[in-house]
Amino acid sequence: MTTNKNHPYIILPLTFMRLERSRLLLVNMAGEFILLSDTEFNNLIYYELENKSELYKNLHAKHFICKSQSDTAIDLLAIKYRTKKDFLSHFTSLHMFVVTQRCNQKCTYCQVSSQSENGSFYEMNIETAKKAVDMTLSSPSKYIKIEFQGGEPLINFETVKYIVEYANQEALKKNKNIEFVICTNLTTITDDMIKYISDKSIFISTSLDGPQPIHDHNRNYRNEKGTYKDVIDGLNRVKEKLSQQYISALMTTTRYSLDYPKEIVDEYVQNGLNSIFLRPLNPFGYAIEKINLLGYSPYEFITFYKRALDYIIKLNIEGIFLEEYFTTILLTRILTPFSTGFVDLQFPAGTGIMGVIYAHDGKVYPSDEARMLAQVGDNTFCIGDIRTDSYRDIFYNYNMQKIIDSSIAEVLPGCSDCAFQIYCGIDPIRNYATQKDIIGNRTTNESCYINKEIIKYLFSAISEGDRDKMDVFWSWITNRKLSDIKSGQ
Repeated sequence: MTTNKNHPYIILPLTFMRLERSRLLLVNMAGEFILLSDTEFNNLIYYELENKSELYKNLHAKHFICKSQSDTAIDLLAIKYRTKKDFLSHFTSLHMFVVTQRCNQKCTYCQVSSQSENGSFYEMNIETAKKAVDMTLSSPSKYIKIEFQGGEPLINFETVKYIVEYANQEALKKNKNIEFVICTNLTTITDDMIKYISDKSIFISTSLDGPQPIHDHNRNYRNEKGTYKDVIDGLNRVKEKLSQQYISALMTTTRYSLDYPKEIVDEYVQNGLNSIFLRPLNPFGYAIEKINLLGYSPYEFITFYKRALDYIIKLNIEGIFLEEYFTTILLTRILTPFSTGFVDLQFPAGTGIMGVIYAHDGKVYPSDEARMLAQVGDNTFCIGDIRTDSYRDIFYNYNMQKIIDSSIAEVLPGCSDCAFQIYCGIDPIRNYATQKDIIGNRTTNESCYINKEIIKYLFSAISEGDRDKMDVFWSWITNRKLSDIKSGQ
């Protein structure tokens, strides 16, 4: 904050970036933004703004400047900053349970190096499951999400059911709100499972990489047979019992996907899905072993992402609702004062603070990526064991403190002066995996490049002021029909 008694106003903390040749993007510490010309920017920083001008009023209203240190704008800015950091008050809300490491598939990019269906050694037993639930409900957060992962969690459905029953029972005693998500490939789901999932209002998250040739190229059984037909069959049966709000899907982009953004999006529309997550490859597990076959440059992914996003927006304008989930998260962070629960877009890092994962053997990790590293023998980020350690032992672990210390964006090189800082996030574990350093080097960091390019693309769309496009964005943020947005409902 620049203060001088001879200056007519105080410039509050901000970052800036040239978005276009003639426009500069200014962002304050709460994420509010404004676009200025070079002349307007120079007038601001040289204290030459007229206090009756519209620009002065806008900058004051958005907390880029204040009249004095007693100006209420400073207090309002502090309140908005606390709102952006509200996720810290819900420590820790997402708890992931790896109920089995076994899977009936062997996808080309499997990030968890799943095991074959044989052998109970890779399953979470009831005793470990109970301890994991007890640990979960020790969290200070009132809102708890338990997410079942694998392998393929439906292979160990009895443990899934035990966790649901026991967690519901204990959450009621502790006055906590709890919801459940099963991340499943849908190929082993039975009608009895679907009935139980429906009766318990459990959410389903699945994977659909696109039309059959693309999906079967990426995701197949251990005998190398494609899984597409069984996935669609499972999806159709689930849709008969669960309402749309309980079903979501994501796709993983491989080199084979890059030329088919329209076809991939159309596959989601044809299967009645309302959301798609255009996800790049994760640099873990089998994906690393086959990176020469599956991989691509960050630029190639951004090109694919933009083509897909533009097509999705076009479909929405034509009356077909389909959101791109990652875009919705970013837009929420850009256009509203609220934080989001997405672990990858937080600082300090959401690892451990927002989410934690309990492996089948009781080991605890601050993120799925940390667990993936352990699968290949690197236990650097293991933070404890629910069978022997207390809540304090685990969540005050040295590794947790190191992660937090290394993910304060305000003081990190490449982040501290970035205009997109407040919208973005830091993943120290991914940095460690890809750059051998938990802080990482932003100039060569692929995740940083991808996030920046997407945010820049969204700001370009916002600055265009296209009413139809902005209506689409707000329909995603508020989860409302485009017709309701247009009619002002």
